[in-house]
Amino acid sequence: MFKKNFKRFKKQTPREEYAIILDFLPNGYPLSRIPSFKRKPVAQAIGTEHFTLLELSPKKDVVLKIGEKVYIGREERPKIEAIIGRLFFNKLTSTAKAELEHAITNIIEENEERFVDFFNKAGPLSMRMHSIELIPGIGKKVMWEIIEKREEKPFESFEEMYEKIEHLPDLKKAIAKRIISELEGNEKHKLFVK
Repeated sequence: MFKKNFKRFKKQTPREEYAIILDFLPNGYPLSRIPSFKRKPVAQAIGTEHFTLLELSPKKDVVLKIGEKVYIGREERPKIEAIIGRLFFNKLTSTAKAELEHAITNIIEENEERFVDFFNKAGPLSMRMHSIELIPGIGKKVMWEIIEKREEKPFESFEEMYEKIEHLPDLKKAIAKRIISELEGNEKHKLFVK
C-alpha cells in the first residue's frame, strides 16, 4: 500500500531539470546543532521550470556561485551530488531571499515565450475573477484589453503587449512579484508555482 501511494505521489511531484543557486553555504548552516567539523556544504536554489525551492548538496570540492544555473535532472550531475529536499520560503537564508527576485526575473527573461503564452491562454477562475487579474498591477480594465487583443491575434512578446495595451505594469516585475507571493504561501490560486 505504501509503495503504491509513494509511486503515485512521486508521479505527481513536478521535477526540475535545472536550478538557480540562491545561496551557497560551504560550511553548512551556521546555527545548526551539528558540530562544525561534521557539517557539509549546502546550497539553496530555485527550480527554473516549476519554481520549486530546493536544498542541494554539492559534489566534493565544488564551489557554487550565487546566480549560477546548475543541472539537477536524472542524468549525471556535474556539480550537484544530491537534492536534499524541498524548502519552505521561511527556511531560506537572508541572502537567498535577497537573490530570489533577481533569479526569478532572469528565469522569466530566458523563458519569455512561456509567460507571454500565459496571457494568451489564461482563463477565468470564477464568474467574478480571471487569472490575469491575479498579476499585480493588472485590474479589470487592462484584463479586458488583454483578452480583446489576444482574440484578434495572440501576443508574441512582452514588447508587443506594451505596444497594444496601455497602462500595463512592468510584466517581468509583476510576474516575479506574483511568483514570490505564491512561494511565501500567500496565494489561494497558484499560477506559476507547482
